[in-house]
Amino acid sequence: MRRHGLTKVIAGAVAAAGFALAAAWAAPYAPKFADKSPGALPVDVELVIAVDVSYSMDPEEQALQREGYITALTSKEFLRALREGPNGKIAVTYFEWAGQSDQKVVMPWRLIDGPEAADAVAAEIARAPYRRASRTSISGALQFAKPLFDNSGYRGLRRVIDVSGDGANNNGPLVVPTRDDVLAAGITINGLPIMLKRPNIASIDIENLDVYYEDCVIGGPGAFVVPIREREKFIEATRTKLVLEVAGRQPEERVIPVSSEAPRVSCTIGEKMWRDRWGGGIDFQ
Repeated sequence: MRRHGLTKVIAGAVAAAGFALAAAWAAPYAPKFADKSPGALPVDVELVIAVDVSYSMDPEEQALQREGYITALTSKEFLRALREGPNGKIAVTYFEWAGQSDQKVVMPWRLIDGPEAADAVAAEIARAPYRRASRTSISGALQFAKPLFDNSGYRGLRRVIDVSGDGANNNGPLVVPTRDDVLAAGITINGLPIMLKRPNIASIDIENLDVYYEDCVIGGPGAFVVPIREREKFIEATRTKLVLEVAGRQPEERVIPVSSEAPRVSCTIGEKMWRDRWGGGIDFQ
């Protein structure tokens, strides 16, 4: 296998994208196979791509988000990572999410084992009409994603949920216990926080969404966050993140001070901001 070449590609891309790694969840969770049926096809990774379509995502952000994945799936870096895996193939499904009960599968499970399959998957995602919906429920997205692995028809060496979005959880179950339930099943959660707009008085966006994702959303062996702060970096960062997921690698660890062992951001900040704006709900601290 040409590991040296892949390592160089990943190292260069990581340096350009400016990643943040949160490795606190790596140790306690061992990989487990979900689909144990005799006919399940072995793959290197089963990847669930979960994309935010809440109203806080403007049309340009939605287009960039989708274009990022389409471009990533057909890039030479992705195809190189695919070839160098033990099985040389992955399985992927793609769904959109917004509020607690609003999730829609855009593309069911598909096998990618080379350029033709990658092109077909990218084209299928590209054909789907755009939509937007109310609220932001990361917890709802995780609850929806978890059972997708059970009857996928594939048996991945790794199982990964790739969550992208531009806001904190403000609807549905609390995100931390939901995340922990997913991690207990041996699934890794990676994050792509979209930070293109500065929070303002008219929004309920938060300043440090990347920190929120690190502390409250992601987890599992090798979990990491790729913050996107510039529109021109959107596609590049998405591509590199997908390459890392397929290759089973992670960006260089960011050194976090000891003081950060205490929560850096409230994991109920989204619910609190929604309550303060609209009233009702639990008195989150």
